[in-house]
Amino acid sequence: MCQLLGMNCNVPTDICFSFTGFQARGGVTDHHTDGWGISFFENKGIRQFLDPNASAHSPIADFVRTYPIKSKNVIAHIRKATQGEVKLENTHPFVRELWGQYWSFAHNGDLKNLSLNLSGRYTPVGNTDSEMAFCFILQELVNEFGEKAPALDLLGKKLHQLTLDLASSGVFNFLLSNGEFMLAHCSTKLASIVRKAPFSVAQLKDHDVKIDFSEVTTQIDRVAVIATNPLTENETWQIHEPGTLLLFAEGNIIQEFKTTPGTPSIT
Repeated sequence: MCQLLGMNCNVPTDICFSFTGFQARGGVTDHHTDGWGISFFENKGIRQFLDPNASAHSPIADFVRTYPIKSKNVIAHIRKATQGEVKLENTHPFVRELWGQYWSFAHNGDLKNLSLNLSGRYTPVGNTDSEMAFCFILQELVNEFGEKAPALDLLGKKLHQLTLDLASSGVFNFLLSNGEFMLAHCSTKLASIVRKAPFSVAQLKDHDVKIDFSEVTTQIDRVAVIATNPLTENETWQIHEPGTLLLFAEGNIIQEFKTTPGTPSIT
């Protein structure tokens, strides 16, 4: 299946180091060669790069890897197609507007025989299960809360409910952000790390590259990185439990919505 990469920070930060290892998974160290994409939030705007070609051999990916775009929220995706042709319109992340904000979404998984009633406000452009699920989520948020964004805890509860419903159709690992916070769902596989002072040296798994974060950060910096599989070999990543929806803000996990037998619970 696909690979996910997300970053949530308390100060604008570039993702060059993590993306260097991530890019290699699109055709060198892994077989996800059906396209890639990345979204950078910058204040109210969003900067996005999409390519239906393999990231390991993409000049656009090379540019992103070496260009230090600073952002507090980034979502990247490497695709291995399960539904929908290998085309630009089927390349993640997908972006839509909700409550006067851009929302970006990327999915790792496969939702079998997905049949959703879409009203028309949010309609897929391509033909993937992923984009259809994203449109359905946004539609149901509007149906629940109207034209005004709810409190964050209410939003999290509703998203967890929608996530569990959609995950009943298959594998539904995803990243979702509006530029202020990030939500990450572990359906089968997801890991994260929060880097903060004192910073140390990190070594990539997929590339012979290391960095001493103490040389490129300040004492107040806090950076959360989320990935399908850990990107470094000398750091301790948290491996998340299936059925967990994580809410990241300012470089920290601020809330977890977990599934217990029968009902969802919040920790």
